[in-house]
Amino acid sequence: MSEKFDVIVVGAGPAGYVAAIRCAQLGFNTACVDKWEDNDGNPSLGGTCLNVGCIPSKALLDSSEKVEQAQHEFESHGISIGNVRVDVPKMIARKNDIVGNLTKGVAGLFKANKVTSLHGHGKLLKDKQVEVTSKEGTTVYSADNVILACGSEPIDIPVAAVDNKLIVDNAGALEIDDVPKKLGVIGAGVIGLELGSVWNRLGSEVTILEAMDTFLAPVDKQLAREAQRTFTKGQGLDIKLGAKVTGSKASKKSVKVTYDFKGEEHTETFDKLIVAVGRKANTKDIASDDVGLKLDDRGRIDVDGQLRTNIDGVYAIGDAVKGPMLAHKGSEEGVAVAEIIAGQKPYINHDTVPWVIYTHPEIAWVGLNEEQAKEQGLNYKTGFFPFAANGRSLAMNEKGGRVKMIADADTDRVLGVHILGPNASELISEAVLAMEYSASTEDIARTIHAHPTLSEAMHEAALSVDGRALHKVN
Repeated sequence: MSEKFDVIVVGAGPAGYVAAIRCAQLGFNTACVDKWEDNDGNPSLGGTCLNVGCIPSKALLDSSEKVEQAQHEFESHGISIGNVRVDVPKMIARKNDIVGNLTKGVAGLFKANKVTSLHGHGKLLKDKQVEVTSKEGTTVYSADNVILACGSEPIDIPVAAVDNKLIVDNAGALEIDDVPKKLGVIGAGVIGLELGSVWNRLGSEVTILEAMDTFLAPVDKQLAREAQRTFTKGQGLDIKLGAKVTGSKASKKSVKVTYDFKGEEHTETFDKLIVAVGRKANTKDIASDDVGLKLDDRGRIDVDGQLRTNIDGVYAIGDAVKGPMLAHKGSEEGVAVAEIIAGQKPYINHDTVPWVIYTHPEIAWVGLNEEQAKEQGLNYKTGFFPFAANGRSLAMNEKGGRVKMIADADTDRVLGVHILGPNASELISEAVLAMEYSASTEDIARTIHAHPTLSEAMHEAALSVDGRALHKVN
């Protein structure tokens, strides 16, 4: 007879491991299945985010930003340090140490909360059984409830097949141990811009090929245009919009890429090529055929408003289901499902999920942008405040970007906030909280913000909605 648990979670990324911990907190006998291994073949919890995504990319972004500051900004502060030398292998080692500490931290949390960690590939069988396959063999477990948190994986494109040597995906891009002289990136989305920024700062000549004609389509157009100017004219990224890659050919030391640009075929040769065209749900072999698990037309697990699948007692969360592929969205879904199983009534407002791009300057937003408000025929008003007029921003030598606020013209309720500028990833939380409580711009305007802080830009943007910003001409 197979070992039985109250809950088995398949996947230990930010959605899965959080779900497992919350289930254990609620008194359930919980197991979590995950197959990820580190470079030495040891189990490594945390999924894509901790191992090859959010965390390692931010570690390299931070390191490369310090290089950029040392080379180009310290002098304006009166600091002279001479030639800056970059030790890329040491930088990669630091990134790996951070990843190792955090993945071990998840293992520690599992132990502290009495979550049973099962290493191997988890597969849903009939009657809420889960098959776990590893190098040691196959074992079948059963549960009263199963939570599928199988995450996502990079999208492959035939015209640039990843070998993780010369043509790499996001994981391979985090292991490059020498600065490529010429780097190509396919895709100007979040991953492409972040990874392109890392290697651009470290000295690569970076060309980003984006098939779409619009730059950062989800971002408010006003901020997207300013961001594009900053990345290209200010930082030297060569971003080609409307560039459709038609082929690639790798030799021993380089990759030749052909692409259609403005109706003409072009060819460029790169030392490395990063493929960052998006991600897809990692649902292959997540359930046996006789289970009848329903997927949607994009290969995601089909769920209802409470994240239930079409199979009683089986739930799905995170990147494997509809909605933005964001770690924090998945984590909140994990908490919600655990509480649903416990008979509670949690609620997730997917309209207030924040987005962040960790470039420099950072880009963050929540809610509607102005284009969406127009498309929906809403009666709205906007306000903005530039960081160039913020004292703390200038003291930090940050002179670009802005906070833009969109509100209902009749009720003054905040509909969306968009930030391009320093620490946008932290500032956006105030906007999320305001929208979660259905706050008005007047609520934010009447809230005292410490001086001097970057958050004053949020305060002034709220004032600007009614044409009464104090530190800019309306």
